[in-house]
Amino acid sequence: MADQIPLYPVRGAAAAANRRRAAYYSAAGPGPGAERPSRYQPEDESAHLDEMPLMMSEEGFENDDSDYHTLPRARITRRRRGLEWFVCGGWKFLGTSCCDWLINICQRKRELKARTVWLGHPEKCEEKHPRNSIKNQKYNVFTFIPGVLYEQFKFFLNLYFLAVSCSQFVPALKIGYLYTYWAPLGFVLAVTIVREAIDEFRRFQRDKEVNSQLYTKLTIRGKVQVKSSDIQVGDLIIVEKNQRIPSDMVFLRTSEKAGSCFIRTDQLDGETDWKPKVAVSCTQRLPALGEDCDPPIHESLSIENTLWASTVVASGTVIGVVIYTGKETRSVMNTSNPKNKVGLLDLELNQLTKALFGALVALSVVMVTLQGFVGPWYRNLLRFLLLFSYIIPISLRVNLDMGKAAYGWMIMKDESIPGTVVRTSTIPEELGRLVYLLTDKTGTLTQNEMVFKRLHLGTVSYGADTMDEIQSHLRNPYSQMQPPAGGHTSSTTPPRKAQSAAPKVRRSVSSRVHEAVKAIALCHNVTPVYEPRAGAPTEAEDAEADQDFSDGNRTYQAASPDEVALVQWTESVGLTLVSRDLGSMQLRSPSGQLLTFSVLQMFPFTSESKRMGVIVRDESTAEITFYMKGADVAMSSIVQYNDWLEEECGNMAREGLRTLVVAKRALTEEQYQDFESRYSQAKLSIHDRALKVAAVVESLEREMELLCLTGVEDQLQADVRPTLEMLRNAGIKIWMLTGDKLETATCIAKSSHLVSRTQDIHVFRPVTSRGEAHLELNAFRRRHDCALVISGDSLEVCLKFYELELAELACQCPAVVCCRCSPTQKAHIVKLLQQHAGRRTCAIGDGGNDVSMIQMADCGIGIEGKEGRQASLAADFSITQFKHIGRLLMVHGRSSYKRSAALGQFVMHRGLIISTMQAVFSSVFYFASVPLYQGFLMVGYATLYTMFPVFSLVLDQDVKPETAMLYPELYKDLTKGRSLSFKTFLVWVLVSVYQGGILMYGALLLFESEFVHVVAISFTALILTELLMVALTVRTWHWLMAVAELLSLGCYVASLAFLNEYFDVAFITTATFVWKVSAVTVVSCLPLYVLKRLKRKLSPPSYSKLSA
Repeated sequence: MADQIPLYPVRGAAAAANRRRAAYYSAAGPGPGAERPSRYQPEDESAHLDEMPLMMSEEGFENDDSDYHTLPRARITRRRRGLEWFVCGGWKFLGTSCCDWLINICQRKRELKARTVWLGHPEKCEEKHPRNSIKNQKYNVFTFIPGVLYEQFKFFLNLYFLAVSCSQFVPALKIGYLYTYWAPLGFVLAVTIVREAIDEFRRFQRDKEVNSQLYTKLTIRGKVQVKSSDIQVGDLIIVEKNQRIPSDMVFLRTSEKAGSCFIRTDQLDGETDWKPKVAVSCTQRLPALGEDCDPPIHESLSIENTLWASTVVASGTVIGVVIYTGKETRSVMNTSNPKNKVGLLDLELNQLTKALFGALVALSVVMVTLQGFVGPWYRNLLRFLLLFSYIIPISLRVNLDMGKAAYGWMIMKDESIPGTVVRTSTIPEELGRLVYLLTDKTGTLTQNEMVFKRLHLGTVSYGADTMDEIQSHLRNPYSQMQPPAGGHTSSTTPPRKAQSAAPKVRRSVSSRVHEAVKAIALCHNVTPVYEPRAGAPTEAEDAEADQDFSDGNRTYQAASPDEVALVQWTESVGLTLVSRDLGSMQLRSPSGQLLTFSVLQMFPFTSESKRMGVIVRDESTAEITFYMKGADVAMSSIVQYNDWLEEECGNMAREGLRTLVVAKRALTEEQYQDFESRYSQAKLSIHDRALKVAAVVESLEREMELLCLTGVEDQLQADVRPTLEMLRNAGIKIWMLTGDKLETATCIAKSSHLVSRTQDIHVFRPVTSRGEAHLELNAFRRRHDCALVISGDSLEVCLKFYELELAELACQCPAVVCCRCSPTQKAHIVKLLQQHAGRRTCAIGDGGNDVSMIQMADCGIGIEGKEGRQASLAADFSITQFKHIGRLLMVHGRSSYKRSAALGQFVMHRGLIISTMQAVFSSVFYFASVPLYQGFLMVGYATLYTMFPVFSLVLDQDVKPETAMLYPELYKDLTKGRSLSFKTFLVWVLVSVYQGGILMYGALLLFESEFVHVVAISFTALILTELLMVALTVRTWHWLMAVAELLSLGCYVASLAFLNEYFDVAFITTATFVWKVSAVTVVSCLPLYVLKRLKRKLSPPSYSKLSA
């Protein structure tokens, strides 16, 4: 096959493939309503709209019914000027703008224009094109270390510690040993760098695997093997069955006799059904030995002649010419760059550390002031800053990072959600703060598996339990056809003619069932595919398939799973599709007879027409019939008058079924010849081709005979309904973003209970101009507590003119469904929610078209299943089923956030208490900038003596997992952020100041002679206080917590023997030491215990009521 392509420089074909590359679904033609005249004169529109802003409040609707309301625009803020603007965030805006400008200069996108491609001669291309390599890495060899360090030191906490550690190289400022500052900082950086390096190396390996795949390239010298990354624009590439398509190509030739092939797009959009693609007819027809074409052939290309990168060839072998490579391919251009995600908890802690730094500076200034600014006061100020630097504990980052790793390990080890993988270990707490969940439909909420449920003929309806009646009705007509063909013709033709002449004559139910099933079996774009038996010779495959149509290995492939479900149903009732090519199809009747039909014309489904049709000729009777099926909104005006269609469509939609109306019209030979000549003429016109073709087809769509209404159910994923119900009860608003059509999306929203049965649905009408968007937004504003359904095109128009208003209205809706969304639009919607709602967002999807949305969201979840792994690899968390998201959020998300909040505040308390003691000590000893505890005591306090008990807080839980799942309302409390706020932080500050003051003053009161006794009493009481505070903070004891407490206490007691440099060993073994330490510890902890018990008694938290 490969030898039949001529390798002479054929100019041109690619220029016609120039596309609007940003729009994912651009090839479908103009958007709905594009040809409709605008309701406004364009020149007047802007003036009117500026005078009459959108109404965003309730007043004004009461007495006025007009579409426009001259009320103030929403949230107009006073513009700050000058220095006030710069201080209140202007500096950040300026910095960001400068960075964006520089990035745009460096990464300026080339202007996309028509290109000439020389087949098989990439070297003749005049302009340079990008390499065909996939790159998902964040860094390269040179940017890795600077990039990782920047990500770390952009946090105030880490930058502060770097400054403190560097200050110890200045002799006048040196307080303690270098290792007490550099060891913790080095440990934090080492852990981060190693973790990033491992992630980056894994990404590099995945990219290398894809870029190293070998393909066969066709050249003048014959076939050569070439790596995927070395493929260039103009190369002729042979792609075998089940091989990934390496770049965007124009489909020139296939080994399939029909001149078409199927591709699998599950890695691109999550859909498991195969898509048919058609080879360019002039190259498919070329003889074995190609000759230079003179004169040149001109053939217009369509979307059907393209093969997209990252899809997989499902049938036959194909040859294509490469048109776009690397970052210019459709899949890459629809994927945004991943951002480094930072959790809200980290940002909140960053704010608290800034507040602590303010307190640190204030305290140091107070000390120097009380000192009287004597001597080199600025040096004393710096020394005080270093002395009190423990106010901001470096162990905060270490503890939180280790805690996050522990939460990730717990998630992956949870047997209730097997197969869950944590790919981003830095944001598990985000799972506990979500307010918006944005979900894909196909493959996420649904299995993308259709099941035929209902056939309605107007007077009679057949469900799943009455399908056997249809089989018996079908046997009758075909059993009469068993005699020779002559008898068959004379017996069936006259009734049909009578029927078309007088359609009002009531036919028997049997003949109506027969006509309906036959129409469903013929009106589709399904192709039966026969897999060859193992070991069968390749040449015999087609012949074998032709001979043996009863093989159990037959599968059906089509662009839509609805079509496959209908054809599988006709097979189950006895009428089987056995073969199909571009010009004919064969059905097998219940009696085993083969019925052949010629396909004269095909009118494929489009999102504008919402219907598809086929004209076929029955080879046995030479009768020509036009069959059509489509959505009820499109078909109701086409079929003859009836009184049942609208009502039954509504009934089926309420059951969550996807409905299709099937109709037919008998044509005479003269009628068809007249139509064909007009249709051919319309297809050749250069201007308004689509409009002229549509007008010719519409001339046939008149007074069609209504045959039946079908209902198909898209099988939902397991436990989708209870999971969505749980998420809604947890206060999470769910938005469904799908590339599917509006009717399908609405059906699934109802059947999955995304929209409850009692809720109204407002379908946003298609809008193309600012005026239309204005009117439609005002119409939507009048609706209360209803779900919104909006298409991608309308959304684009509204975001262009009324972004703020649309966001404000949509955020008030209980549920939102966006259909016909491109991948970039999905990411834009996520960004819009983040900016206008200011709440945490989560995106969940399963296909390559969800990657941008997943990466843009604060928390991305990918579902790994039969649709491929692209989404799950790009996500922060990967799950195997949608229902697992319930436990992931309600149990793990909730506990991760509450544990991290407690851990962060406790670590801060640990730093504050020792800084308070240092402040008291310095105050008593004439404001001397001398450290209270030196060397190993400080290192041991932050690590060995208190680290394990404090870290054991990651095992704490307030309620059992089962209770958290049973009462999702507990999750709602977390979104308010009360576990970690300035209020809770101030409580901990007061506790620290009280305990630090008691410990230091107690030790100073009780010591008798030597200063070393102060150190021994205060430090031992400090360690005991910390261990007791951990015990007071714990809500549910775990055996590891008790072990950590005892181990830390044991370590401290054992180390007393070696700390003779700091302690008087003779003194610490006396009873006096023991009672003094005990007295100080009791005074510091007992009041807090009493207060905690009283608060729990008088104002118990919500979870305590449930756990009791």
